[in-house]
This record gives sequence, structure tokens and C-alpha cells, in this order.
Amino acid sequence: MSEKYRVTIPDIEFWKNLVPCQIGCPIHTDAGRYVQLIAEQEYEEAYLTARSPNPFASVCGRVCAAPCEDWCRRGKIDAPVSIRALKRFVTEKYGAESLDPDTQNSLFDGEDERGNKWPWHLPLQVSARENVAKGRKVAVIGSGPAGLSCAHDLALMGYRVTVFEAFGFAGGMLRHGIPEYRLSRSLIDKEIEKIKFLGVEIRFNSPLNNKFGISELKAQGFESVFLSVGTQKGRDLNIEGSNLDGVIRAIDYLLNVNKGYRLDLGRKVLVIGGGFVAFDAARTALRGGAEQDQSDLHSAVDAARSAMRGGAEEVHIASLESFEEMPVLRTAQGHEEFDEARKEGIIFHPQRGPKRFVDENGKLKGVEFIGVKRTYDDDGRFNPQYDPAVAEMFEADSVIVAIGQQTDLSFIKPKDGIALTAANLVRVDKETLATSARGIFAGGDVAFGPRNIIDAVANGKRAALSIDEYLKKKKAETYYNLSVEKIPTYRFTRPEAYEQLPRESPPTIELNRRTGISEVETGYSEEQALRQAERCLACHIQTIYDAEKCVMCNRCVDICPEYCLQLVPLTELDIDETTKAKLIDHYNVDPSQPASAMLKDDDKCIRCGLCAIRCPTDAMTMEVFYYEQREAV
Repeated sequence: MSEKYRVTIPDIEFWKNLVPCQIGCPIHTDAGRYVQLIAEQEYEEAYLTARSPNPFASVCGRVCAAPCEDWCRRGKIDAPVSIRALKRFVTEKYGAESLDPDTQNSLFDGEDERGNKWPWHLPLQVSARENVAKGRKVAVIGSGPAGLSCAHDLALMGYRVTVFEAFGFAGGMLRHGIPEYRLSRSLIDKEIEKIKFLGVEIRFNSPLNNKFGISELKAQGFESVFLSVGTQKGRDLNIEGSNLDGVIRAIDYLLNVNKGYRLDLGRKVLVIGGGFVAFDAARTALRGGAEQDQSDLHSAVDAARSAMRGGAEEVHIASLESFEEMPVLRTAQGHEEFDEARKEGIIFHPQRGPKRFVDENGKLKGVEFIGVKRTYDDDGRFNPQYDPAVAEMFEADSVIVAIGQQTDLSFIKPKDGIALTAANLVRVDKETLATSARGIFAGGDVAFGPRNIIDAVANGKRAALSIDEYLKKKKAETYYNLSVEKIPTYRFTRPEAYEQLPRESPPTIELNRRTGISEVETGYSEEQALRQAERCLACHIQTIYDAEKCVMCNRCVDICPEYCLQLVPLTELDIDETTKAKLIDHYNVDPSQPASAMLKDDDKCIRCGLCAIRCPTDAMTMEVFYYEQREAV
């Protein structure tokens, strides 16, 4: 029987052990829950759990950096659960790929107890918002994942939302920066159609500039504005020869390729950088672009992408970082990206810093490199130390520079009152995303610099709540519910050999078929998805120890296959005397008699339940914990 408690959220360390993947997700997607539902073949419910907090669930199933996997406890045993790829599997059954917006939104009719865990999860906790929101206008600047996520949630609350987009199509860096071999353009369009279906208006070819800016929006009746214009300008290397013909910024290169233009990079291409953008640029260079008549760009794009064939014969990546430090290798998905790039033939040159670009008759001939001893100092700050003893000349036909991006905020006027940071980002309150100007909010790359898609989505959703609070002139009061259910031992089962199942990377197409826009990753089959979902350790389930019932028989310790339980004398515990005195008082310990304590290494626990099954007094039990944030009505 389930019991529900109203609780105060304790220290983050506690929740890391209880639901680490959910805490790791910026929008608190209950990843463990939808993975477990996939293992149970409850696919529709799994989709609802994955989609309820995330209007771009189908996109994230393909290109999310998956911070949830970095927090996954299975990763401390062998390798994390492939949460991102499992999201792709379930969204292909019920997501943007398979359902029209009306049918998909109807899935959320009513209150879904597993979907709605936070105020921004579907079905939305409206708290009488519609009466406040009706007819009120909000402007969103930029149609990337941050802007559209904000628009999505505001529309659900009842606001009239208009998105102003500088280009002739929506998606921001989803469309401009991510190659089509990783993310289908039709999928982006389908996700955006769901948002437009809610009543969101998107005005294309409508950039903010010196003539049409914040004050003009206010004059049109927009009561609040969310800035999410992104960082669509690449950074340059401040070294000799950086303006040579043949030196290209990665973001410009990807933007042109994704528009359908062809850039002739020559036979040998070098990419400088170690992040996802560098890898996207390198792998795109292998595929090339398409020559196209630009007279009808909109219709030409699809034809251009379909025609893409071949690219550079040789592609290299040089990075300041060693392989261990390389940003792309800091995530589980990044490791898979690295492996695929290596399979495709990309050659790596770690710990190399560009000293100057060398020219021949005004055109790039190559790059002179210097060695790098270390990239980060002892405090983890970027502080390269170079090694002059290592000097190399690398010849290349083209160099793509992928060392970061920057903003273009020329549309902001002094009278707008919007403060900027030293890095030319919009200064915001990190909790509310409010800028220094009343009613103006900002999020995504324009406020925090280039970051993961899921962080941008989280910013958009946080901004929607803040805008709602601003317009209501009332901050929402929240509390937390904790649901606990004891599982009888006779009902507790785990899949056979689940603790031995290895992580399988999502399947990919053969190397000889990786041309143009062919999507490299194909997604799990149902059999593969079930096998991967069964690897989940079910962190919602906790082993609970009741000292009052324990007879110190040690059976739980003896049967534990991971050796994560231990009964030790109380005198050997490294705890302060005050805590020890409280324990002795609480359990009425006779000081003249020996006393013991149960210790558990939760990192090793695989939730097999053998300790609870073996316990003769029910002192060890398996209990399911779920928590949710609610708004006080």
C-alpha cells in the first residue's frame, strides 16, 4: 500500500542516491521510470513519462548530451544505461514521428500520476492560470529549443505567444548547427508543428534590430519578452593568418551546409577544437555539401540535402586537450560520437595548440602547432601550458575553427536597460532568468553561452514560469510530496542476469552508406531496447533497514552478491560523540553490551532484493520512492 508524505527537499546528496538520473536531468525527466516502463513493455506510459516535461523529447532522443547518463548509478558498476537511445525508441512509437499534434496532445488528457512530477510537466498544473493569462501577449525572440520550450509552456497556460525568428524557418541551432546525419529536419518540423498547434504564432524573417527592438515590442502590447537569440557567431583564433582564405568558423560552415550550400574544402581538412561542434564539423566535412542554384532557396534546400554526396578525402581534429580532457568525451554520448568519428576515418591530434596559420600566395597552406603540456590547472580552470619543445607544421587545404561561439546583441539599446556581462552575454538572475529590465527575461546560449540542448529547454520552461509569476504579480508556492510503497518480497523480481547485461551502443548504418544526409544512428529494435532497459538498477527502489527488527543474524550480509552490506561494532564507527550518544539513546543501547550498526555502500547496490528475501524478521525491505513538486493552489 502506498503512503504519501509532504516533505521538505533535503540535501542534493540524498536525492542523488534516490533518483540520480532524474536529478541529473535539467528538467527532471523521470528517466528511470520510463526506462523501467520500456522493460515492462508499457510503451505508451513510458512515452508519457518521457514527453511530459519535454516538448523536444523526440529530438533529445537523438542528440541530447544525456547528463542523466552521467549520473546513472549503473555507470559506477560497468556502464550507464543508454537512456537517450531508449528515449528515441519510445518516441518513435508515440512521439513526433508517429502521431499528429491533436492525437499526441490527447494522450495528456487528465492527470497522469507518473507524468506530472513538477509544475512544468504535462498535464500542466494550471492553478487557475487561464483567468490571468487570457488574451495577454508575450514575445519570444528566437525559435531555438529555449524559445520554443518557453512558448510551448506559456501557450499551455493560456497566453498569446508570438515567436520572432530572424530566419525563414524555425529551430535555431537544432536546424542551423546540428548536421542532418544526426537530426532529421522533418523531425524538427514535426516537433515545431506540435507547438504551433497550441496556438503559438511564429513570425519568420523578423529579427530584432536598431529599428525594431524591445521598445517597439512593448508598443505593440507585449507585456513580457523572453530573449533566446542564441550564439550564432563563431569565435576567431587571435593568431597570425586567421583571416586567410581557407580558414572557416565551424558555426558558419555548419550553417551554410544546413542551408543547402556547398563549401569546397579541398582534399585535406583540419578541424581545431574538441567539443561536439568540432565533431559535427569534422564528420560533416567527410560528407561534403551540395552545389545548388540559390534562386529558390526554400525549395532548393531539400533537393540539396538529398543530393549531398562525398566530401574531403582526409579529415583531422586537433585539440588543446588530451583525450582524457576532451569535452566531447565527458559524456556517454560523447564517447559514442568519438567512436563513430574514429570509425569513419577521422584522425586525431590531441595536445596541439595552433601558433599561426601559414599562407602561400594569400591562401591557407597549413597550420604551425606548438605542444600542450596541460589544458586545465589544478582547480579545473582553462589555463593551457604550452610545450615549445614540440613544434609541428600541418599542411591542410582548409581549417575549420570550432573553439566556441558568441552573441550578436546589437539590437539591444541603452534605453532598454538590459545589462550585459563581460563576455557579452545577457546578465540574468540564475533562479528566475530575469534581466535587469523589468518584464524582460533571457535564457539559453544568450545568457549562459553555448550549452546542451536540454539545458536550453530547461531555461525556456523556467522562463515561462517566471513570466507567469511576473504577470500574475505572485510567486508560486511549491511543496513536495514523497510517495512510499513497500514491495512484498514474494512480488519482487528482477530480469534474469540483468546485472550482467552489457551496454550496447545504438545501431548505426554501415560505413559505406554514410554519405550526405543519411542518418547514421538507426535506433534500437524492440528486442535491443528491452535488453537495454532491463539494465536499469531501479534506483526508485530502496533497501530499507529497520534496526528495531534486526536480530543481527548477518544473513543479509552473507547473501549480498556485491558485498555492499556490513554489520560493524558501533565503537568502530567514525562519527562524532553527539551523534553516537543520540543513537545509543534512541535504541536504548546498554553501554555495557556490544552494539552494532548496519553500513551500506549504495554505489554497489544492484537492487537485487536478496537481502530482503533472506531476512527472517522483515528488517530488510524493498520500498519504492517517488517524489513530486506541487504548486499550492
